[in-house]
Formats: sequence, C-alpha cells, structure tokens
Amino acid sequence: MRVLVACEESQEVCKAFRALGHEAYSCDIQDCSGGHPEWHIQGDVLPLINGDCSFTTVGGGMHTIVGKWDLLIAHPPCTDLAVSGARWFPEKQKDFRQQKACVFFMQMILANAERVAVENPVGIMSSCYRLPDQIIQPYQFGNPSKKTTCLWLRNLPKLIPTEIVTPELVEYKCSNGKTVRFSADYGSGGGEHGKRRSKTYPGIAKAMAEQWGSKERVID
Repeated sequence: MRVLVACEESQEVCKAFRALGHEAYSCDIQDCSGGHPEWHIQGDVLPLINGDCSFTTVGGGMHTIVGKWDLLIAHPPCTDLAVSGARWFPEKQKDFRQQKACVFFMQMILANAERVAVENPVGIMSSCYRLPDQIIQPYQFGNPSKKTTCLWLRNLPKLIPTEIVTPELVEYKCSNGKTVRFSADYGSGGGEHGKRRSKTYPGIAKAMAEQWGSKERVID
C-alpha cells in the first residue's frame, strides 16, 4: 500500500506503516524528528496529495507515484481551528488565518486518494464542515494519556480500541486561579509545547497501520 502522511514531522504513523511493509512517506514543512529522513519529504504537501507526483526525500531518494495514493492520513495544523483557542478566533478571522486553515483542512478532505483520514482536535470544522466520524483517545490504544482526537474518514472503518488503560492525570493551576487536570505528559508550555502535543501517540499509529493497512478492514 502507498501511504502519504501529511503534516507529520514525528513520523510515528509513517514508521508504523513501514513496519508492516507498506511504502509510506511523511511530509511536513519541518525536518523530521523520527529518525528516518529517507522516508520524509520536507516541503509543501499540496502538490503531492492527489498522486501522480515525483519527489525527493530528505535522505536523497527520488520517488514517483503513478496514480492515486492508496491512503492519505492528514494532520492539518489545528492552531487556528481548535476550540481551545476560541478566545483568539476574532483576531484569527480578521487576518484570515482561520479561513486559510479551513481551506487547507478541506483540501486534505477532498484529496484524490483512494482512502482518506483527516485528524484534528475538537474545533470549528465540526460545524464548518461536518461532525467527525469518530472521536478517539490515546488511552484506548495503550497510551495512558488524554487527548481528544477527531477523525474524518473516507472509505475507511472506524478504529477499534486495542488496549484501554487508565489515563495518568496531574493538576495544573491556571493564571486565573482555577485548577485543571491534564495528562501527565501535557507539559507546562514553552516553545516545544505545541510540537510535543501534536505528535501522534504510538498506540494510535500502530492501530492505524494494523487496521487501515489490512485489506480485510478496508471499505471499498
């Protein structure tokens, strides 16, 4: 199976599919942190999502895809879409950041690929587009964390939880004095905070590869 994982620098999903023998590539404007530059395309993903393309990976390999990708898994940036940043929506709408983020999201949804999965946290696309097909949590796939993740699917089945565990939560005190509970690996902010939280958990990546890479569970 030929798999393109859009907007992924961590390579978690890419590596999970590679482990099962699929021809998978990650693509992001950032360099990869997953340790496999030979599978990573650094640059704009839009020229690639519809297949019939040629590209060079960071590792120097040249590749050509004839026809459609068998599977596109996309993680479009959520900074301007997630409800966690709702207080900044007016500013993001005024300078058109949010509108551009919506368009990019929909370009992933409408890509000319055989099967498509688009991932994002809870955000405005549930109303601007439609409700997600599925909402999952890392703790349903063996990782003891909470991160509400929405999946919009085309020609793919919903993911089946593989190992439900108890999430590990810690308390954080907000600037307004309120106390909230987050996953222990949530972190306390800083420059790497958003990048760390955007990574796909290994258990979810493994489930995607095992379940969506299996012909028995593909919807045609």
